[in-house]
Amino acid sequence: MLERWAAVLVRRAVAVLLIGLGLAAAAGVAGIGLEDRLATGGFDDPGSEAVAELDIERATFGNRSVDAVVIFTSDTLPADDPAFRSEVEEALAAAPRDSVVSVLTWYDTDDPGMLSKDRRATLAYISLAGTSQDEFGDSFARFRPAVEDAAAETSLDVELAGQYAVYSDVTEQTKTDLLRAELVSLPVVLLLSLIIFRSVVAALMPLLVGVVAVLGARAAVSGLNELVEVSIFAPNVVTLLGLGLAIDYALFVVSRFREEIAATPEEVGAAMVRTMATAGRTVAFSALTVAAAMSSLLVFPQTFLKSLGYGGIAAVLVAMVGALTVLPAALVLLGTRIDALQVPFLRRSGAVESDDGAWARLARGVMRRPVVVALGVVVLLLVVASPFLGVKWGSVDYRVLPADTPSYVASERLNTEFGPERSTANVIVTGADEADLAAYTARVEREVAAVTDVRPVAAEGDVSLVRVSWEGNSQSEDSQQVVTALRAVAAPEGGEALVGGMTANTVDLVDSIGDHLPLMGLIVVSVMLVLLFIAFGSVVLPLKAVLMNAFSLTASFGVVAWIFSDGHLHELLHFTPQGFVDITQPIVMLAVLFGLSMDYEVFLLSRVREQWDAGAALADPGARNDLAVQTGVQKTGRIITSAALLLAVVIGAFGLSGVVFMKMMGIGMLVAILIDATVVRALLVPATMKLLGSWNWWAPAPLARWWQRHGFRETGDAGPPPAGAIRDPSLTGAVGE
Repeated sequence: MLERWAAVLVRRAVAVLLIGLGLAAAAGVAGIGLEDRLATGGFDDPGSEAVAELDIERATFGNRSVDAVVIFTSDTLPADDPAFRSEVEEALAAAPRDSVVSVLTWYDTDDPGMLSKDRRATLAYISLAGTSQDEFGDSFARFRPAVEDAAAETSLDVELAGQYAVYSDVTEQTKTDLLRAELVSLPVVLLLSLIIFRSVVAALMPLLVGVVAVLGARAAVSGLNELVEVSIFAPNVVTLLGLGLAIDYALFVVSRFREEIAATPEEVGAAMVRTMATAGRTVAFSALTVAAAMSSLLVFPQTFLKSLGYGGIAAVLVAMVGALTVLPAALVLLGTRIDALQVPFLRRSGAVESDDGAWARLARGVMRRPVVVALGVVVLLLVVASPFLGVKWGSVDYRVLPADTPSYVASERLNTEFGPERSTANVIVTGADEADLAAYTARVEREVAAVTDVRPVAAEGDVSLVRVSWEGNSQSEDSQQVVTALRAVAAPEGGEALVGGMTANTVDLVDSIGDHLPLMGLIVVSVMLVLLFIAFGSVVLPLKAVLMNAFSLTASFGVVAWIFSDGHLHELLHFTPQGFVDITQPIVMLAVLFGLSMDYEVFLLSRVREQWDAGAALADPGARNDLAVQTGVQKTGRIITSAALLLAVVIGAFGLSGVVFMKMMGIGMLVAILIDATVVRALLVPATMKLLGSWNWWAPAPLARWWQRHGFRETGDAGPPPAGAIRDPSLTGAVGE
């Protein structure tokens, strides 16, 4: 199929290129202002107890949640001064009527927790208008500037904290981080591409495909946002995967095209057909495996995870389409001019490297002691992964932001100037009269030792709202245990008690992730096994590939836990340790990294399979396998290293994010990519393939016959075994004679 498409490209290169660039330009227009149309939050499970509590609470009593906290401060007036109170009320009165359903001040409650220790600051609790996170976010976007502008006309200073203040600042920080990642990564990618290709024209090709991929995927997400809710974080994944994979795919295709056209410079069309039949096939399978991995995020009910799945699938598929349409069309038109404008001090002779270079020598060295190398690498990776055994889970709070962010500063003030940090849970109690409710609250006070306050807030018929408070951060392990204990308290007979609030949301999020994780794993592994079997005709290689990826993944998780849960390197990386890992991030990393790891695995094994087929004349299966492995490692060594370096730049740029969970994802993925492209690919894969020998290519007879008829194989000419390529008789037996 790809050969036929290549033939079309050769004949219609100009039309394909112009159509592709025109669609990319239109997509760029469609994606303008995308971030402003996307949703905030999205971390809740719609089927969880916390969401059920909130639904009943809002349907019965309206919104009683504290969605935002306003801190009013005076340098001169005490809070109990009538002038102070007048200015507070004046500022709050400026809020649009359609943005707020409830305002509660210290003057209404005389709650000592709403008055600062120096008595020069007070709090106002704000319940926003709306029925969804998007609507609450919109209400906060109207409320915040109105109150800040009104307060500017008074003698008071105003700061905002609370859930939607944090969400608002995260949204703004995310936009800034995305722009910075693009501005940092693109020039570095161009420079590295120039060093890798040694030609200005060739170096521009990865950026061409990268821009097409990002613009196209943003347009796809924009269109999808009209049908389903999409999170503000989707564009980050679009840039990360779209740009990163497009660069990888362009590198694979351009490198193979330069290799082919160097062999037959007068036959551009034939070179492109061979390129598409080999590198093009690899790109297609790689993209399908990454897209399959990203699709596994769709099994989770959280909008945040679904959105990253949508964005990732769009980015991967558009990158694939760009690498198989726009790029080859440009290469056909360029022909041998792909090496034009070479940098003099980087110029080298020829585009085809030796089949017996440093990478081949490394592979032979590994295969001389495969057991030692394999065990050593596995032990090393398990040691790196070990911190993950003690990881603690949490979710988003203000500490995901940089310390100078307004909502972070305000939240710190709440915790230091207004007494110890407090967490709350709202409990909806149904089927209870006044006596039943009193008995229930007494049981809560008696059975949940950490609780400091239990009080009924509202009642309507046999439905009551109870607010429970305790000291501590809402995301801490102790707070999660309080919610678990609270839910264990017996509800009134004939009724039920539903526990909600921020900590309850986190408990439900952790449970939801745990419930859906096995299905995600089943989908990822099953699809990978099927796709890799179709690509290589073996049932052993796919299983080995999954195992190799598991090692690099767990090692990256260990690094993430060591840094972000244990708090190491926080000063160097500029973040506030939270004492836990956001539960959603390893899930995102699992999907993204499983796909990206397969990217290099497919590319390496494609060249190994190509050489295995070309070496059919070798009588000794062991020698044939060794030659295939060392040749595959040699052919792909420089390209995979270059691709990993370019991808590391793109991913590493997200490690500069001010939002901790984006920083966590960037650093974790960077570690995994570097491990996979070096230790796993250069050491563990050759060692295990040597140990397995010809079993690498085994499949049950019925499957083998099916693959011979229907499987997709490389059709490029690997050529005869290079002279002197196998020099170590211990690897080859009779072939060395």
